[in-house]
Amino acid sequence: MSKSFLKRLFQAYYHENIDKMVKPNSFQHREFGFIPWDKEIMIRHVGFNKLKNLKNFLITNVPQHVYSSGSLYEMPNNSQMSNKGYIGCDLIIDIDVDHFFTPCKKDHDLWICKECNEYGYGMISKCSKCGSAKIDTLNWICDNCLEIAKNEILRLIYNFLMPDFAINQDEMKVAFSGHRGYHLKVENEKIRSLSSDERRDLADYLTGHNISFQVLGLKKIGYNIYGLMKENLGWSQKIVLEIEKILKTYSDSQIHNLMDGFGLNENVITSFLNSKNLFLNTINNPNNNIWNVEGFGIKNWEVFLEGIVDLIGIKIDEPVTIDIHRLIRYPNSLHGKTGFKVIEMPISELRYYNPLNTEEKSLDPMVFYSASNTLKIKITSLEVPQTIIKGETFGPYKKGDIVEVPNHIAVFLLAKEVAVVN
Repeated sequence: MSKSFLKRLFQAYYHENIDKMVKPNSFQHREFGFIPWDKEIMIRHVGFNKLKNLKNFLITNVPQHVYSSGSLYEMPNNSQMSNKGYIGCDLIIDIDVDHFFTPCKKDHDLWICKECNEYGYGMISKCSKCGSAKIDTLNWICDNCLEIAKNEILRLIYNFLMPDFAINQDEMKVAFSGHRGYHLKVENEKIRSLSSDERRDLADYLTGHNISFQVLGLKKIGYNIYGLMKENLGWSQKIVLEIEKILKTYSDSQIHNLMDGFGLNENVITSFLNSKNLFLNTINNPNNNIWNVEGFGIKNWEVFLEGIVDLIGIKIDEPVTIDIHRLIRYPNSLHGKTGFKVIEMPISELRYYNPLNTEEKSLDPMVFYSASNTLKIKITSLEVPQTIIKGETFGPYKKGDIVEVPNHIAVFLLAKEVAVVN
């Protein structure tokens, strides 16, 4: 009942807004994928010569999810990857709060143990009661976690892609995914030719994985330890600038807690705090990179620097970046797990963007928003976290609750499969 209801709404949306469906570059060379409402299997290897053919497909078939490829093919509708005639692939970077910790998860991400039925909130790897790793999760969204995802995209653009890879803004397209994050596509001929292995290297650079501190300059010669230089561009500079920011803006207790989280012992932390002003002078002196701090051998410096790198690295979904055959959500299509529209926007609009409460109509994913039309639904999930959209709060709810909510909230809860039409 709920899926058929949502499908009718999606069909109405596509029928009324079909002329707003955008045509990406090299449209006829892109593969399309669709997930229907009655199956959890993606239909792939579909190609369209003209945008009107895609429009007709959407109105006629009304998929739950719509995707297109970052890759370009001579024959995108060929079912064999080896026969598609691979041309190249745009760089795709996905940042989704499902893949990293945010403080708000302890308030709105529900977990339920499939063994003992214990439940709670937050990110866990096993049940706190029985120890089972068989966990069901209900991941939610809020302003805070979407803000964190947005800031990751901004750091990616301004701290990495533009300064380190000389990628121009007009070569980048960024989109709100319609759920828990953003994806960015880089359309650049040189990057388009990268192999999967080269994309893995690029992903490692963005995340900071597999960094060699020795290559960056960390070494011991005699009694001296030589560290990284701010004047050396790339990761060396990023690390030193982050350390400088911490030393200038954090209190001693904050630095202590940070280093404790890195896994350094109490004596090492105390020694570092006693030397922090001297060390700050050292990293700001281009003629001195001797990092001699009592109790800090090479191993401790490596642990410390690994912790700093983890603060700086971008939290991307690495398989998405590496996989040259990956599909991403199509702009202006609807996300079947929320009913929100996938919003592609200029990078200039991103900094102050809040998808859950924007007044800019062209950037608003709430296509079913209504201030007056309501729908009565019944909650089927054990619990449903509080939801705040357009400044209004709904819930929390418990299983069996029957509530009357605005249409856009009903669509969201139905699409999240935590409620049914009553």
